[in-house]
Amino acid sequence: MSQLPRHQGWSIPRVVPLLAGFVVLVGTLLAATVSPWWLLPTGFAGANLVLYGTLGWCPASLLMARLGLPTSVNRYATPQP
Repeated sequence: MSQLPRHQGWSIPRVVPLLAGFVVLVGTLLAATVSPWWLLPTGFAGANLVLYGTLGWCPASLLMARLGLPTSVNRYATPQP
């Protein structure tokens, strides 16, 4: 069996789907228990994922770039102590 890929650090392509998944899960849970209006953040997260998948950017990725998250991680770099 081949070895699974290892975590190589946090980059924008890794954080965008993670953040969207979190928003979808929390929004769905709150829509089921509190109010159907909580489906709006779920739809917004889905629209951002479509935007990110087709154009390569979304508002969250632009904000992450301004905050200094790397756009990619060098998979073959040696770890620093």
